[in-house]
Amino acid sequence: MKDILKKLRKYEIRIRKAINSQMQGDFHSIFKGSGLEFDDVRSYQYGDDVRSIDWNVSAKGHGTFVKTFKEEKEQNVFFILDVSASQKIGKAGNQKLDISKEICALLSISAIKENSQVGLICFSDQKEKYVKPGKGLKHSFNIISNIFNLEPESKQTNLAKAIQFTLNLLKRKSVVVLISDFVDENYEHNLKSLARAHDLVVVQVSDKRETTFPNLGIVPLHDQESGKTVWKNTSSGSFRKLLDQTYGERQKELERFCLRNQANYTNVRTDEDYVPKLIRLFKVRNKMRKSG
Repeated sequence: MKDILKKLRKYEIRIRKAINSQMQGDFHSIFKGSGLEFDDVRSYQYGDDVRSIDWNVSAKGHGTFVKTFKEEKEQNVFFILDVSASQKIGKAGNQKLDISKEICALLSISAIKENSQVGLICFSDQKEKYVKPGKGLKHSFNIISNIFNLEPESKQTNLAKAIQFTLNLLKRKSVVVLISDFVDENYEHNLKSLARAHDLVVVQVSDKRETTFPNLGIVPLHDQESGKTVWKNTSSGSFRKLLDQTYGERQKELERFCLRNQANYTNVRTDEDYVPKLIRLFKVRNKMRKSG
């Protein structure tokens, strides 16, 4: 645990330095939604945005009134972490699951430092671990400990179920960070509902073996989730096409989905430094807040 914390701290310093130098301290932007909550109403003044007019109050006949807002002092951040067996692809110690856990821990530490309420669900095809939202240094250690000490009971995946759990759980608009390889089906409807109800950030973790599998002829392949071994001709055109449909096309479709539904998206590969990808994500969210 000491080594993990040391590594995460190093990454956090790298991110914080890059953000501070390039965006004048807007590091917190990834953990902010609209950042505004309703405060009061006041009389309409020339130049006010007509979209902020409170028509219910104005209809009472005492003049035209606009809504005023104040910045939320506290932001809810909720992490959904995929710990299913399909995440166990890649080099030992650097599998998709290892990278997913690191990113989740790193962002949760950073969110807690920004005084956010942070919660977590680790899922497979069932709830493996739930940490209710909390604040403070002790809570960050609790989250990290649960992430890295967890031994999942199930190997299967059910993204739709995990998303539905989150939708039922969160009563106020939150920043929701979903970290998964998205090797699953029939979750898009629930994901769309999540994007509409909350400020969604999607982090897809992948491994190059999923799209650039070597031509080895007929070899045994082990399915992590089912536990079965099947023989496949890795040199055949149909196998190559299946790989591209399963991983390559799925990644493009998920990215398009996020764009359509105003969710932030980034893809991280196990063989690359993920810090620049996270910095880019911060920049995009910061730009969206300013333009919004």
